[in-house]
Amino acid sequence: MIKRLVITTSVAVGLSFGGASVAADIAAGKAAYERLNCASCHGADAAKAISPTYPILAGQHADYLKHALTAYKRGAQGAPATANVRKNAIMGAFASQMTKQDIDNVSAWLAQQPGPLSVKK
Repeated sequence: MIKRLVITTSVAVGLSFGGASVAADIAAGKAAYERLNCASCHGADAAKAISPTYPILAGQHADYLKHALTAYKRGAQGAPATANVRKNAIMGAFASQMTKQDIDNVSAWLAQQPGPLSVKK
């Protein structure tokens, strides 16, 4: 019984660390935001978009941003609707240029930016 518990615990710990990704690089996130010219729609600080129809990204949850960018990328690649895609020609074109690490970095940088979506501590 104890041997089974030790094995089960070891496997669970191994799986939780085995899937860990490389930590996001905040400076690289800002650089990617600038390189891809995201400010042209979402504003230089991502807190004030150029149009009310564009979302504010500053202070948004990083996991939400990663999910959205990945879905835009899948949509641009023609993935089936069952693959959780978002179809938008503009965002798809930008997201398709991003690597997974770019998405992680930009999402982390945006989540740290002050804006109307962030919680003041």
